Amino acid sequence: MTPAAIAQPTPGSLTFSGDWTARGLGGIERQLAAQAVARGPAVMADAAGVSALDSAGAWVLHRLLGRLRDAGTPVALQGLRPEFARLLKGMAVQGTVGAQGPASAAPLRPSALTRIGHGVADAGEQGLAMLGFVGECALALAGSLAHPARIRWRPVLFNIRSAGFDALPIVGLLSFMLGIVVAYQGADQLRQYGANIFVADLVGLSMLREFAPLMTAIIIAGRSGSAYAAQIGTMAVTEEIDAMRTIGIAPLELLVLPKLLALVIALPLLTVFADVLGVAGGMIMARAQLGVGYGEFLDRFVKAVSITSYLVGIGKAPVFAGIIVMVGCFQGFRTHGGADSVGRQTTRSVVQAIFLVILADALFSVVFSALDL
Repeated sequence: MTPAAIAQPTPGSLTFSGDWTARGLGGIERQLAAQAVARGPAVMADAAGVSALDSAGAWVLHRLLGRLRDAGTPVALQGLRPEFARLLKGMAVQGTVGAQGPASAAPLRPSALTRIGHGVADAGEQGLAMLGFVGECALALAGSLAHPARIRWRPVLFNIRSAGFDALPIVGLLSFMLGIVVAYQGADQLRQYGANIFVADLVGLSMLREFAPLMTAIIIAGRSGSAYAAQIGTMAVTEEIDAMRTIGIAPLELLVLPKLLALVIALPLLTVFADVLGVAGGMIMARAQLGVGYGEFLDRFVKAVSITSYLVGIGKAPVFAGIIVMVGCFQGFRTHGGADSVGRQTTRSVVQAIFLVILADALFSVVFSALDL
């Protein structure tokens, strides 16, 4: 093995020789420090004597050439073997170093069409992954229902309390205010036609069929769906999920199914609670703005709102619950890296869950209209 060497036969030339490898670079630092090429015309660098070159040697050679370029001295590298030139190019030297220095290509910003294509491809990949995740959860749920002893009831009850009971104040408050807003907005129009009593129809149908289940699902998506993504994402980052798989615990059965069962139970009950508070808010506003008494309001409410309209709103809740849990847990399992990834996936879970809940509600409206429900 011949150690790497640098020589300067004349002020305008350099020669490289020896083995520019990790083993042959022992004294090269002193030789690099001793080279003092004055700024001026191009320097001819002869690399024909380089008998061996690895990534360490290529990095050192690239650093020397970069120092000369930074000093304002163009370098023309000659005699380097083609395979060595390709390795040197991998050290961020684009092309062969010529009289005008290396060609530095600025990164091109992708076009709008390219960005759209990447976005569509990413969305398609995520959609397929989501379908696969839903399929795995369905198989796990079927296995648990076939063997009820495998269901972990303590996590189910805990999630019913955290996602259901603890959400009663915010769901009740917003539903009550929404009922007030609906009645208040309709009061002026109804008063013009002397149809004050029809405020019961307006509040009852809008709250029971649409607003109560939809607003409850949106609140739970922001409150509990984000918590699911953050919890599972943190466990993924800290490798707790990998540890669970190592000791033979199925993450879906421990982390996903209890949340799914709990929210499928809790969300319809929260929707009923939102129905009651929303109608109560509308009833109070009808009394204040239209002079419709509580008894008159309830009499008209019973006639205007059928049991079908009530069940339509309640029937949406389990579907919304499944969407919220699936999206939150799916984004949690896709977390990787560090804390920034946890926040990013949590945000995605909330945005996607709300979008899919609204989309599902729109599809429900189309289907129920076609079925005349």
